[in-house]
Amino acid sequence: MIKKYIKEKLSWLLLLGGLQIIFLFVAYVDSSIPFMPVLYIVGLNVMVCTAFVFLRYHKETRFYHRIGAWDEVYDLSTFKGADSPFERMVEEAVTAQTERYRLESSANFHLLEQEKDDLLSWIHEVKTPLTAMQLMIERLPDETLKRQIMYEWLRIHHLLDQQLHQKRIPFMHNDLYIEKTRLEPILNQEIRALKSWCIPKGVGFDVELTVEEVLTDGKWLGFMLRQLLTNAVKYSEYSDILIQSRDTGEHVVLTIQDHGRGIDPKDLPRIYDKGFTSTTGRQEGAATGMGLYLTKQAAEPLLIDIQAASQPGEGTTFTLTFPRKNDFLSISGM
Repeated sequence: MIKKYIKEKLSWLLLLGGLQIIFLFVAYVDSSIPFMPVLYIVGLNVMVCTAFVFLRYHKETRFYHRIGAWDEVYDLSTFKGADSPFERMVEEAVTAQTERYRLESSANFHLLEQEKDDLLSWIHEVKTPLTAMQLMIERLPDETLKRQIMYEWLRIHHLLDQQLHQKRIPFMHNDLYIEKTRLEPILNQEIRALKSWCIPKGVGFDVELTVEEVLTDGKWLGFMLRQLLTNAVKYSEYSDILIQSRDTGEHVVLTIQDHGRGIDPKDLPRIYDKGFTSTTGRQEGAATGMGLYLTKQAAEPLLIDIQAASQPGEGTTFTLTFPRKNDFLSISGM
């Protein structure tokens, strides 16, 4: 800050220095003026000016030090220490600008909330005709056509479900209810929902639950399992998906292992990135790159650690490590 202060006052310092040089020059060329007394006066002037600059430095930079440390967008308490007219001009300008930004931010937040509510309402409205369509599809006599239409219906259903939860995740902490949750009913529900995909592809499920209960939110766990099971079925053919739970002594672990095409090692660090759709099979247009991203986003408030291991051509294993009860002490309302 002292370098900036000297740079700010450089013109005044040069003016004062120039005046002292002029005094010395006049005393030097004018023999009627004694040079040594003038030199003495100039020396005193230099010392007084130097002391004055250092004394004023702390007072004049105190306000700007507070600005430099300012990290609260709408907290204007930093600017209450303005003393000089210029500092008050800065305070008034920043206060006016901040108030304008505050109003704009509030208006934009209201618009975003309105857009979110409208979209959620629309998704819920769309679910009604989708349910009616499912009942109609189930009455079709042609089994081949029935499977094909049900496959596309399920894709639409999952995309809407992803969009619904994507809008809810930022406010997920308001919708958590942590309790002991049985895994079997949730898994059975998600597996039944995927049967129209599994039968044509010859995909089955082998479920071995050594531990039947975990500490989590059942609704959000169901959403996470839906994304993982959907991916496992999508990239598997004529093989079983193995689902196992076990107690490691400290945590309950749930693994979902498929024998599909697997994930390229260079893609593994990026699979949870928003919109990432793998570097292999990029000609496929069905992937949205949102499933694993949303799964990771939902896992964080639930304190679930999710890890992936894969070998190309051999399959992929996702491991969910559930927290202990003590891990939720920081979550209010439990």
